[in-house]
Amino acid sequence: MTRPQLEELRSVIHPPGKLDSRAEHWMGRLYMRSVSLRVTRFLVDTRWSPNQITVVMVFAGMASGAALLLPGVGGAVLSVLFMQLYLLLDCVDGEVARWRQQFSPLGVYLDRLGAYLADAAVMVGMGCRAAKLGLSPYLVLGLAAAIGVLLLKASSDLVHVARSDSGLAKATDQSVVPRSSGLARVRRLTSAVGLHRLVNGIECTLLLLVTAVADAARGDLTVTRAATIGVTVIVWLLVPAHVVSIVASSRLKK
Repeated sequence: MTRPQLEELRSVIHPPGKLDSRAEHWMGRLYMRSVSLRVTRFLVDTRWSPNQITVVMVFAGMASGAALLLPGVGGAVLSVLFMQLYLLLDCVDGEVARWRQQFSPLGVYLDRLGAYLADAAVMVGMGCRAAKLGLSPYLVLGLAAAIGVLLLKASSDLVHVARSDSGLAKATDQSVVPRSSGLARVRRLTSAVGLHRLVNGIECTLLLLVTAVADAARGDLTVTRAATIGVTVIVWLLVPAHVVSIVASSRLKK
């Protein structure tokens, strides 16, 4: 099999609107899609299937959380690297699938499972790191943050389940906007501030790298522990707000 040229490959795997969609992570638009394009060009000429790539992605995401169990800056750096690998493979698996036209419900399931496990693993790893691998309130906070993140993801995915079970088409970006003008303004404000991004494993690993450097300078875990408290509070402020946003939007309306 001859490897496709980059422009030919890009026209298929990055269709119009793909990089501008709400589902596209900002790091994907900034640099990762340029990297994934070249990795995908190599992989389309191999026996690696999209689902096999997704499985590796799942393990990379969980490894990012596990790396936080290693003390010091080194563990935080390793966590970031694993999470960047996760993001790369999250781009590549779909690109290989689009090029080969190999789509399956199993692939979608594995992709969503990977997102759940990666973000939850980072939250648990954060709590363990702040607790110095012992039993402490910081471990409880990490577990609470993980549960909250899972609820955030599940509440979004349950919209698709509810619409499918009701015989409705998949929700569009327009139906995400709350019908209440007040809620819409609050949503725009929170998006502008960007604090919600810290509950995403990708951004959270970067935050924990910064806190690890700060802690190394201080000689303790004060900054990481403050970040653990802050992230957990943000998660549990977002959970009820997200549910209200979903109920107030047109996503669950016929």
